[in-house]
Amino acid sequence: MLLKELSSLASPLSQGQVDKLKQLTSELSAIQLAWVGGYLSASAGQATVNVADTEPAQTMTILYGSQTGNGRGVASELAAKARTQGYAVNLASMSDYKVRQLKQETLLLAVVSTHGEGEAPDDAIELHKFLASKRAPRLENLNYSVLALGDSSYEFFCQTGKDFDERLSKLGATSIQPLVECDVDYESAAEQWQERVLEAVKPLIQTSGASVVSIAPSVVENEYTKQKPYTAEILVSQKLTGRDSDRDVRHVEIDLDESGLSYQVGDALGVWFTNAETLVDEILTKLALDGDSPVTVGKDSLSLKQALIEKKELTQIYPGLVQGWAALSGNRELLNTVEDKELTRHFVLNNQLADLVADYAVKITATQLLELLRPITPRLYSIASSQAEVESEVHLTVALVEDEHEGTTRFGGASQFLAQAEEGTAIKVYVEPNNHFRLPENPETPVIMVGPGTGVAPFRAFMQERSSQGIEGNSWLIFGNPHFEQDFLYQTEWQQYLKEGSLARLDLAFSRDQAHKVYVQHRIAEQGKELWEWLESGAHLYICGDAERMAKDVHQALLDVAVKFGAKTPGEAEAYFEALRSDKRYQKDVY
Repeated sequence: MLLKELSSLASPLSQGQVDKLKQLTSELSAIQLAWVGGYLSASAGQATVNVADTEPAQTMTILYGSQTGNGRGVASELAAKARTQGYAVNLASMSDYKVRQLKQETLLLAVVSTHGEGEAPDDAIELHKFLASKRAPRLENLNYSVLALGDSSYEFFCQTGKDFDERLSKLGATSIQPLVECDVDYESAAEQWQERVLEAVKPLIQTSGASVVSIAPSVVENEYTKQKPYTAEILVSQKLTGRDSDRDVRHVEIDLDESGLSYQVGDALGVWFTNAETLVDEILTKLALDGDSPVTVGKDSLSLKQALIEKKELTQIYPGLVQGWAALSGNRELLNTVEDKELTRHFVLNNQLADLVADYAVKITATQLLELLRPITPRLYSIASSQAEVESEVHLTVALVEDEHEGTTRFGGASQFLAQAEEGTAIKVYVEPNNHFRLPENPETPVIMVGPGTGVAPFRAFMQERSSQGIEGNSWLIFGNPHFEQDFLYQTEWQQYLKEGSLARLDLAFSRDQAHKVYVQHRIAEQGKELWEWLESGAHLYICGDAERMAKDVHQALLDVAVKFGAKTPGEAEAYFEALRSDKRYQKDVY
């Protein structure tokens, strides 16, 4: 009754605020509603409001498109700052935003990352497509600004943000602040952009006739984030692969103790790590730098060695570092490399700082070195457990990144940290939600899971969850790795799920156990008829693992299945899987 009365009145709230109010009130009892009503009346009596508060306040819409959570974090920070300044804010993921609402907007601030090779992140795909389509409306009444997040190691740096900025401009919208392109170390640039846009919107809000009331920041419940991680304890780092395997894959168990951290299956765990001391010593020795030299990083004063261990990225380099190193070294080969974007990209992907130090001599000071290096960034790992089974623990499946460079073995920073960690090692972690990799709302819905290598991690979590719910059948796993005897990750667990009936089907692709290589996409082709029947009966399809080749090969195999067993043309097959993706029945967690 109350909501009917509210909806019949001219509301000063935005549609997003009305939706949130409806959601809240639907969960309250009559007594609770009465209390909230009294509380709001008292709060309104204490506020100083202009006469203009009888008019609807202009809403600042803040949208984010985020693959790893950085965009969501920046947008949430901006929303919090805007609210403390009294602005009405509608904060939403681009995936939850109704694209038809766009023509009603007057003020839009967008934070969007770029995924892979210039692709829009999952939650921005629909809006990205809409803006590029003929259905997109003219937006002469819209004021906007875009913050683009990206990684300069990739060719199409910040491409999605550039696309949004270009399309909004072509549709007639007015930019109130120029596009800002942020690299991996985005925090400072993002903060400056936030300050500038909040200053730029002031005359727009005031011109609209809406009042701006200063509000004290609300108390936010304590929670652990990327910026404020929880210091957990490693319980287990156990090798899963056999002694003769050419890869080292670890099962890692982490104790969350009484942190209150919770996660859903499909989420990722952000892991902060420290660089190996042996690697830092090698770099310092070859550069003839004193590790005990005092340095300052941000607000911290510490030794150069500690700064390199705890603060700076050593195992992942970026184009700016290579360019700076080329200038310092004067090496013609390296100078030629940085003049070519493709050569630079290839170099970045196949070298670490230690390789630069070993191959291209420079004379460099501690300060110059630290200025060239980017800050350490946490790594995200798909969670391999369900709290329904492991409670206050979180499990990961981690492949040790290991490459040979001119006779020297180089390791990935986080994977080496986790592989070498002993029981009791402290580790800083946080949960990164992944709302685009979720089990179906109806637990009885069939699921097809394609996860070669460590891509099987979230499916272990899926199966723990479904087993705890008592779900039998309706789960199909397609797993691949090089060798059955050496690389069958979690073999006994899958066999137990098959035995108890939680797992209906298990198809395996061990690529090097026969003369011709067999991968998961080949198993998809072989089982195409039944796979198509599962999809047509409403199954949800999940893919996790390597984005560079595996995900593309699997997608092509699925298209071929739709053509062969669904009697579709190639174009219709693409449209079919695009519709599945839009309906959240085709989800990917690729990296």
